[in-house]
Amino acid sequence: MSDMSNAAQDAIFPLLDSVIDPLSQRSLLSLDAVSDIQFAHNKISLSVTLGYPSESIQQEISEKLWVALNTIDTIDGESVDKVSIDIGWQAPKNVNIEEQPLLNDVRNIIAVASGKGGVGKSTTSVNLALALAKLGAKVGILDADIYGPSQAMLLGIGTKRPEVREQKYMLPNEAYGVKSMSMAYLVTEQTPMVWRGPMATGALQQLLFQTDWQDLDYLFVDMPPGTGDIQLTLSQKVPVSGAVVVTTPQDIALLDAKKAIEMFNKVNVPIMGVVENMAVHQCSQCGHSEHIFGEGGGERIAKDYGTQLLGALPLALSIREDADSGKPSVVADPDSAISQQYIDIAQKAAAALWLQHMDSSAPVITISDD
Repeated sequence: MSDMSNAAQDAIFPLLDSVIDPLSQRSLLSLDAVSDIQFAHNKISLSVTLGYPSESIQQEISEKLWVALNTIDTIDGESVDKVSIDIGWQAPKNVNIEEQPLLNDVRNIIAVASGKGGVGKSTTSVNLALALAKLGAKVGILDADIYGPSQAMLLGIGTKRPEVREQKYMLPNEAYGVKSMSMAYLVTEQTPMVWRGPMATGALQQLLFQTDWQDLDYLFVDMPPGTGDIQLTLSQKVPVSGAVVVTTPQDIALLDAKKAIEMFNKVNVPIMGVVENMAVHQCSQCGHSEHIFGEGGGERIAKDYGTQLLGALPLALSIREDADSGKPSVVADPDSAISQQYIDIAQKAAAALWLQHMDSSAPVITISDD
């Protein structure tokens, strides 16, 4: 990490270890987020690279570092007169993606799944994608629901056919800074997909591998409900970095969400967290709040499976209206409380992905008698 003197390391490293990343709750030093540490000409300089879109908290972290390092008066008899901090972020890359040359420019694939339909999975997918794009990430979304694609409507794109490059690769459509591909772009709204499982899974693979996604930090995959052919194909044949499971609080939804989590566990896809939709309804007339579908279900299932509740979203008319209008909440009303919730959830999910990457790439130390 540094070729500084032992005295400089002894003075600086404990202070770096005292500054905590607010989303991962781990120190910058333990996250290996600090590099280029130098002390020369009375100045401490260093770089910090977080593993998730973090522009909103970079100033906070930079100030904490500055305050901590300015407690050092001298190093090796030299006074410390200045502290310089360069801070930024870079999404980690799933090394398994290198096994798929056609996806080499996609750093991470995130599956958004639910055990059953009607829990708001597609609306959650598109708002999380838009949230990360708003935070400065390069984002795409693949509509993997071959039978009932909805992302074309949610993004306000409709049935616009994608352009084709070299008569081989499709160029994704783009809206609000998010690239997307969907079966809805290739058929009319009146065309039902009356296909057996193998045909649907083949179509999914074509949509994924024959789309020129170009450079993406995150590719969200809006999964169809259930745990059938398409879900298994994606989980087993595509290097998925992690999964977000969407549920509502009622018991029947939680039962199916558990099946989705179990499926990902069986194919070794890490669960980044749970999103609870329709958690509480607030009356627009009197302001009374009521847990119509039950309370705390998302938190319970997250605890049962050793993951985190990324957030609980309300049962709000605006979410449905914004989605139906082709302008989801994050872009329709970016300053609203609901949009901020989506942004917080997306940032937590991206931070969880970074932690998974850090933990999986850490060296394994074994002890033997040899």
